[in-house]
Amino acid sequence: MPLSPPIRIDGEVHASAVAAASAVNRSAAQQVSHWARIGRALEASRSISRSDISRVLACEASYDDLNPHEQAVVRAEWSERTDQRRLSLNLAERFQTAGQPYAECDSDGNVVRRDP
Repeated sequence: MPLSPPIRIDGEVHASAVAAASAVNRSAAQQVSHWARIGRALEASRSISRSDISRVLACEASYDDLNPHEQAVVRAEWSERTDQRRLSLNLAERFQTAGQPYAECDSDGNVVRRDP
């Protein structure tokens, strides 16, 4: 594989690449490149309608009406949006601001009650 300029990727993507790469004897960089080639091929595919995908993502059409390739693109987008939303949540701050107690697990898995 020829050398290319370094790029920054999300930590979760890197962790997923490391896990997936070990199962198929690739490096994390090779796995990310593999995924990028698949994504490029999917986007260039004539069997994928970007407008249909956009309509589903905008809740204007049914996921079930998409073909399997389009559904895969939608699932990947949903996964990305879900991850972004989850990472942006700060429930501890919300509970503290609302003056509500909450519970969480510490690094050893023990339940710890937090009072406002």
